Amino acid sequence: MTKTLLILGAGGHGKAVAESALLTGQWQRVLFVDDRWPALQESFGLPVVTDVAGLDKFVDKAQGAIAAVGNNEVREQWCTAIEQAGIKLVSVVHPRAYVSASVILGAGTAVMALAVVGVDAQVGRAAIINANATLDHDAILGDFAHLGVGVQIAGGVQVGARAWLQAGCSAGYNVVVPEAENIPAGTALRAD
Repeated sequence: MTKTLLILGAGGHGKAVAESALLTGQWQRVLFVDDRWPALQESFGLPVVTDVAGLDKFVDKAQGAIAAVGNNEVREQWCTAIEQAGIKLVSVVHPRAYVSASVILGAGTAVMALAVVGVDAQVGRAAIINANATLDHDAILGDFAHLGVGVQIAGGVQVGARAWLQAGCSAGYNVVVPEAENIPAGTALRAD
């Protein structure tokens, strides 16, 4: 059976998630859902088939869906739309990412190329661990949180729900990042 994945969001992150999904071999077909449809018909050589409001038309045509947008609030809204349509919310892990077998990985999470998720880390629902980011041992990444490209999170760090650490940030051991915090690119966080 051909397994079909719906990806909500046909922008840059959506394209990266599509490539990751296809490289895993778990998905043979990827379709985009994007609110720019019907004007936008294709992205990354893949069809854009509907807008988010039309998601329920695909409940019998897709085996899973993921919200692939960097904006944490929009990603949360789209995850709700996926579940309300009766489609399974799934995670995508790039085949060149490393996720320890002991990790708890929330549904709808995207782990991108060369990312590392260490022993006993916990990743919430619909989080993003972007390319070349590290979430080390015993760290916690909250629901809908976003680690940008090259973010380095040391062991024991807690990142709150909906927080966004932009590209190149780092957090030393035992740092706590509050919920919905937006940390500028390149910031180095230290525990007090």
